[in-house]
Amino acid sequence: MGFQIYEWLEKYAEAVEQTFGYRVWFLGVQGSYARGEETENSDVDVVLILDKLLAADLRLYRKMLDALPYREKACGFISGRREIENWAKPDLFQFCRDTVPLKGSLENVLASVTKEDIRHAVHMGACNIYHGACHNIVHEQQMEITAQLYKAAVFVLQAKYFLETQAYIYKKAELFVKLTGKDREILYTAMQMKKEIGIPDRSLDEVTHKLIEWTSEIICKMNN
Repeated sequence: MGFQIYEWLEKYAEAVEQTFGYRVWFLGVQGSYARGEETENSDVDVVLILDKLLAADLRLYRKMLDALPYREKACGFISGRREIENWAKPDLFQFCRDTVPLKGSLENVLASVTKEDIRHAVHMGACNIYHGACHNIVHEQQMEITAQLYKAAVFVLQAKYFLETQAYIYKKAELFVKLTGKDREILYTAMQMKKEIGIPDRSLDEVTHKLIEWTSEIICKMNN
């Protein structure tokens, strides 16, 4: 039958409970499996937040994961409760919105995020993509890097759309029909790259320059 996400998550959750018990403050899944956009090559991004994270907990968690089937697919985030409650607010917006809970809730964490935090998330996301795109054209010249930058652009688009409408849309296909202009073009390219179709009729410089132009406008707009 191959990999079955619901069966795997059930085994994962059971293993976490057996390993950490009452210390599990939150357990969830995020990324493509949470959005129903996974491919056969997708990793499973799991989120584990303990009451307190100790160095020994990381070794226990690693050992626990090593005992699970399809270990190579497991990745994700682990922290202590205090750290996540004091995390940088611009990062928390996307983190909480993109995480489906298996145990516990991130609602109180998300409630601490302000509109200005979301604006900052869009601004910083655009700055990072702009820098990465320029660096790639000059130094690396790799389409794989551009594909990763387009992946990051999806999160900027989600946050930007929320900032404009107060609606957070998880799935790219649903977001696509809501967008217009350059935002829609950027998302379309990101979706094509996600499907590993690529952009055969466009050069690396062309698709990367699209990102630079798009993020340049966002950087300047968000700073006004």
